[in-house]
Amino acid sequence: MELKKDRFYVTADAVVFTILNKELKILLIKRKKDPFKGKFALPGGFVELNENLEGAAKRELEEETGVKDIFLKKLHAFGDVKRALRGRVITIPFLALIDGEKVKLHASSDAEFAKWHSAYSLPQLGFDHKKIIDDALKHLRSEIENTNIAFQIMPEKFTLSELQRAYEIILDKKLDKRNFRKKLKELNILEQLFETKMEGAHRPAKLYSFKEKEYKML
Repeated sequence: MELKKDRFYVTADAVVFTILNKELKILLIKRKKDPFKGKFALPGGFVELNENLEGAAKRELEEETGVKDIFLKKLHAFGDVKRALRGRVITIPFLALIDGEKVKLHASSDAEFAKWHSAYSLPQLGFDHKKIIDDALKHLRSEIENTNIAFQIMPEKFTLSELQRAYEIILDKKLDKRNFRKKLKELNILEQLFETKMEGAHRPAKLYSFKEKEYKML
């Protein structure tokens, strides 16, 4: 797409995180076309005249990775004058946290392929996507502590130890077990189930579930 120098354009990008193999991962595509052909980048593209920003992000995400029907949280815009090589482009990133084991990646459109990468060992990226990812990771860590967004990555039933491990992976730090469970009790976002699960050689651990399966500020 050739951009006119006297106009500005709007794109939408999807910053999708997951936990796989006990590591925080981010979904990237390898670009099939210029600019940055052969480089990795976030799934995204130009907003069409007949769609809203979130709709554009979801469309591009599905076209380039096969991921669809997920919750997206809008972040702040990136609009440095020289952020794009071809012209004046403003982008609006959208944050997501999903269960990566439940999706099958397949690329089309402008993507050669889609792949999960470590959030802490990124390949060389096109555009200013490293900056966008760094900002999105800060937002994700705030979200995990101030919303119930963790429900999107946890199984239907889980132990408190499993939930704590997910928090620790996203926050990239160890959490005190007693303080973590005290905070969960205060937030009142979980319900205890009348079921248990064996964890190692210890006594059976109680299973829990999120009370609400929709995004909510705490």
